[in-house]
Amino acid sequence: MYKGNFVSVIIAAAGMSNRMGSKINKQFIVIDNKPILAHTIEKFEACKYVDEIIVVSKEQEVEYCRKEIVRKYGYRKVTNLIKGGKERQDSIYNGIMALNERADIVLTHDGARPFVRMESIMNGIRGALEHGACVVGVPLKDTIKVIEEDNKVHHTPNRALLWAAQTPQCFRIELLKEGYEYAIAEGILGTDDSSLVEKTGYPVKMIMGHYDNIKITTPEDLVVAESIAKEKTLSISGRD
Repeated sequence: MYKGNFVSVIIAAAGMSNRMGSKINKQFIVIDNKPILAHTIEKFEACKYVDEIIVVSKEQEVEYCRKEIVRKYGYRKVTNLIKGGKERQDSIYNGIMALNERADIVLTHDGARPFVRMESIMNGIRGALEHGACVVGVPLKDTIKVIEEDNKVHHTPNRALLWAAQTPQCFRIELLKEGYEYAIAEGILGTDDSSLVEKTGYPVKMIMGHYDNIKITTPEDLVVAESIAKEKTLSISGRD
C-alpha cells in the first residue's frame, strides 16, 4: 500500500511555551534522559515508511535544535530545520513550503507529543492514502458543557459524538495545500490543520489513537509525562 508514496512529516516545535512557565522551550525539557523533541523525532525516524522530517523551530532556536537534537542524536531523516511563524498555522505553512517536491503524503505533528505510537503513525499514513485526510484522536471521557459569556451552561452536547483531536494529522499533499491556500485567501485561523481542510468541504476521517499521546503544555503535564515514560521503560525492560 505504501510502495511508491513519498511520506513527509512536519514537526511543529516553534511554540512559546507560555503555559509551561519554564526558562527554556518545553520542547527541550528532558524527560527519561532525553529532550521531549528528541523523543518525538525518533518515533518518526524509526518508521520505515517516513522519507523526510522537517522540524519547524523558533528562529533563535534553529541552530540549537540542529546541534543539540538532530546532530547529537543522529537523526538522518531530518532534512530541513526551518524557522516558524507567528502562529502554529504559519509555522506549518513554512514547513509545507519546504517539503520535498516528491511528497505525496504529509503528516503534521506537535513536537510536544513524544508518546505517539508507531501504530498511530502507520494508521495515519494508511488513512491518508485511503481517505485523503485523517486525524488521530480519542473519544472524550468527560461530559462537555457549552457555556455563555456569563458562564451559564448553554447546552450539553452528546458526548458520544465528541472526540479529542491529536496528532499526527495526515493528508494527501494537494488537500493540505488547498486547505492552507483557502485559509490564507479567506483570513481563516484554525486551531489545527484538519480544520482548514474541513473548510474546503473535504471530509476528514477520525482514526482511533491512544490516551497516552498527550501534548505536554503545563507543569502538570510534565508529571504525567514522567509517569508515562517510566511505565514504558518498565514495559520494555519487562519484555527483555
